[in-house]
Amino acid sequence: MFDGIIWGGAALSVVGLIGLVWCILKVWRARAAGLEDAEMRAVVARVLPLNLGALFVSVLGLMLVIVGIFLG
Repeated sequence: MFDGIIWGGAALSVVGLIGLVWCILKVWRARAAGLEDAEMRAVVARVLPLNLGALFVSVLGLMLVIVGIFLG
């Protein structure tokens, strides 16, 4: 029963990690494109909420893994 919580949390953490990598790549590509300061700030401002959301999903998944281990 608690294996599902552990594996679900691990899957959630992986989804969050994929989101974080996507955010890193998005800003990296913008930086490599040599955008102006205002354009770069706009890219970062668009990516920031997604970055925080991905971090939250990843942490939530890790918390589920810990809870599953403690209960199991």
